[in-house]
Amino acid sequence: MRQVRRVVIIVLDSVGVGALPDAAAYGDEGSNTLAHVARAKGGLRLPNLQRLGLGHVTDVLGVPPGRAAGAYGRMAEASAGKDTTIGHWELMGIVSPRPLPTYPNGFPPEIIAEFERRTGRRALGNTTASGTAIIEELGREHLATGDPIVYTSADSVFQIAAHEAVIPPEELYRICQIAREILSGAHNVGRVIARPFEGEPGRFARTSRRRDFSAPPPGVTVLDQITAAGQTVWAVGKVEDIYAGRGISVAVHTKDNEDGVDQTLAFMAQAGRGLIMTNLVDFDMLYGHRNNAAAYGEALMAFDRRLPELRAALGPDDVLVITADHGCDPTTTSTDHSREYVPLLACGGPIRPNRALGTRGSLADLGATVAEWLGVPPPAWGVSFARQITRG
Repeated sequence: MRQVRRVVIIVLDSVGVGALPDAAAYGDEGSNTLAHVARAKGGLRLPNLQRLGLGHVTDVLGVPPGRAAGAYGRMAEASAGKDTTIGHWELMGIVSPRPLPTYPNGFPPEIIAEFERRTGRRALGNTTASGTAIIEELGREHLATGDPIVYTSADSVFQIAAHEAVIPPEELYRICQIAREILSGAHNVGRVIARPFEGEPGRFARTSRRRDFSAPPPGVTVLDQITAAGQTVWAVGKVEDIYAGRGISVAVHTKDNEDGVDQTLAFMAQAGRGLIMTNLVDFDMLYGHRNNAAAYGEALMAFDRRLPELRAALGPDDVLVITADHGCDPTTTSTDHSREYVPLLACGGPIRPNRALGTRGSLADLGATVAEWLGVPPPAWGVSFARQITRG
């Protein structure tokens, strides 16, 4: 099998491609983020993703199947759950049989009491809410009192919103670190998320200085194995946060999807063997959770326009993989993630063209494949497909 020098993984956050067989148990029966966004837009123009085989993965209006320049398929999530943390853990080789805890009725009194004691600030809210709605609802009180806004969602998250003029981002991050220390054991939520915002009542807007403080992965990931082997892992966007910094050599946070692509290209220009892993969060954060199918479609087409740059930056022994971590269908009544398959597209000099990978049983198959490509020990879960699609 031909040697692979470096792997570039682009995670299109929330771009699911159809409901999993157990989706009904999560309230997500019939979800298909990509197909429904395309239908809502009257079709999508994704010529570059089409050349990689996207039209074979699910029925996308405007993206018919055809001969592919690489390998294509889809992956099922084997873990219990549908959030970012568990999805990313599984991509790098950890299957989670139990979902992370969620709090549909807010956090228990003992958690909030300890949070207030250690931060010296009262928690406003403590409810399940849309992030944009709750800052409009409680923002004025926050400005008057200086107390942070605490809320959650259907995901395993403890979110803290604060106006940057009231609680500067660095102080908000310190408060989030306190919350992260409190939320352990039975209350080990996937992420504590800093949600800074700015503006005036009626015109509040979240800023790009979001930070995620994740629970550490519960086992060895492929990232750990790559860095232990002396290779480099470059992390773009919230990837460093999702893995709690574990197995990361170099990291950069980003403002938006465009910046995410720019930073990925900057890392690709550097020499060295290893893995670049990028999360493009706008699909999920700005459009999926806000049920904005039209803007979601525009963002997909904007990424497609950048794809030729990414392919052109590949060295002769580099591989580009495009995938996702879960769904977030903006055409449903729910604003939460959806339990879906994720796409799997791979291209580059070492990849055989027009190779169908079908449906993989786990997102961990990607981690196992990356491990084989880079010559590091395989993860505990996952079946490598490297030999199916790599040139001899």
